[in-house]
Amino acid sequence: MTGAWTHDSLRPRAEGPLRPRADGERTRDAILRAAATLATVDGLDRLSIGNLADFLGMSKSGLSAHFGSKQELQLATVTEAARIFDEEVVRPALAAPTGLGQLTAVCEAFFEHLERHIYPSGCFWASAILKISTPPGPVKDLVAGFQARFGDLIRGFAAAALARRELPAGEDPDRLAFELNGIMLAADTNLVVHHDPAVLDLARQIVHQRLGVSER
Repeated sequence: MTGAWTHDSLRPRAEGPLRPRADGERTRDAILRAAATLATVDGLDRLSIGNLADFLGMSKSGLSAHFGSKQELQLATVTEAARIFDEEVVRPALAAPTGLGQLTAVCEAFFEHLERHIYPSGCFWASAILKISTPPGPVKDLVAGFQARFGDLIRGFAAAALARRELPAGEDPDRLAFELNGIMLAADTNLVVHHDPAVLDLARQIVHQRLGVSER
């Protein structure tokens, strides 16, 4: 990823800037939040207009008015999940001081996102990648593209911290981004499996020790 790291870089390309949402959009958003919840439990590739209608107690024809096909529903669900992640994780990180501050903030925002239990199966993105089994196509490309851009965002924060001499001179931004992403995903997995919020405190300690920053 080149250039400035902004929350727009994480939003799927088809979606424009955030704007006030009309009543119809809010209804659609509520449907898509339910779709994202269902996708984290059953898998994104199993998400369809039929099983979502059953989950919501709606008619298939009612949902078809919002989404013309299974693929359209899946793409819209991924886009909505990206919007939520943008608001919950990316924006707070971008608001932090450049460099080490953003690097620490992105991990903390992710842990707080998990604490709020937005989805029953933890992080939407970790769940989507693990459970998706469809062949290459628009849905898989959209999920993979988002994950790649989030990794690039973390790497950008690490590179900025290195340039500001907030990290040791020999630090490798790619390796550090990989490590931090791994810590976040391990925290997500353990929280989902064991339902023990203490794992997030442990993950925070590991991040702070790795980055050489003080506990809050």
